[in-house]
Amino acid sequence: MKLGMVGLGRMGAGMTERLTRAGHTVQTFDPNVGSTAGSLAELARQLEPPRAIWLMIPAGEITERAFQDLLSILEADDTIVDGGNSNFRDSIRRGEEAGARGLHFVDAGVSGGIWGLKEGFCLMVGGDEEAIGRLEPVFLALAPEGGYAHVGKGGSGHFVKMVHNGIEYGLMQAYAEGFELLNASGDFELDLRQIAALWNQGSVVRSWLLELLERALEEHPGLEGIRGYVEDSGEGRWTVKEAIDASVPLPAITLALFARFGSRQDESFAAKVNAALRGQFGGHQIRTE
Repeated sequence: MKLGMVGLGRMGAGMTERLTRAGHTVQTFDPNVGSTAGSLAELARQLEPPRAIWLMIPAGEITERAFQDLLSILEADDTIVDGGNSNFRDSIRRGEEAGARGLHFVDAGVSGGIWGLKEGFCLMVGGDEEAIGRLEPVFLALAPEGGYAHVGKGGSGHFVKMVHNGIEYGLMQAYAEGFELLNASGDFELDLRQIAALWNQGSVVRSWLLELLERALEEHPGLEGIRGYVEDSGEGRWTVKEAIDASVPLPAITLALFARFGSRQDESFAAKVNAALRGQFGGHQIRTE
């Protein structure tokens, strides 16, 4: 089928290539790279009704602006797909706004990163049956076998992706802490890359993340040259906030999020407070800069 793709970054470019290889025709728009269209309006003209335009751009203001522009460009029965990491509450609202104009809106949580072109993209899709049924050939082409599901009504795709990313935070932090302890052992000369490879052979902690860690340790033995500064995309924060609102305990995911905050501090003010207090009440030595 024919599809419009907005955004040709690492994910969008890989998805476009995978769809093209599967025999689909993809018209593209990205102001920063060569595209088939020079604007959203031109992209719409390159497609036949009922059109489908997939947004693969940063969540927030950029996605909102593109969505609002498409509302005035597209016609009844066309579909807008948001494949970015948008907040599911924004997706619910966008679905309602699109529906009021006779348009379909599909929120697609996408996981796979730069490996998606080769391995396939895991797709968590929310929206109405008609639009998703029409786009199913695209979803099946993008995903590996069993890697696509219509998880529910509008907003559910991005909700499931949000929780997925929260779990990812916790998994990554658990691996990070375990390998830090292995690295700190002074009694053994441990090969961390070897251990990562070993644990992927029959161990209950085997995973693709562990495969990637083995690869990273092979490329950067001891992780020399890598600064321990860890960003967050925002979805971990949303996960924790939703858990608080629903009174659902998420201690591991919450602490993993806070660990990322801590990774960005050159010097912890809280640690200075602790050091100062120990000096005040116990006369313990304070190390000065």
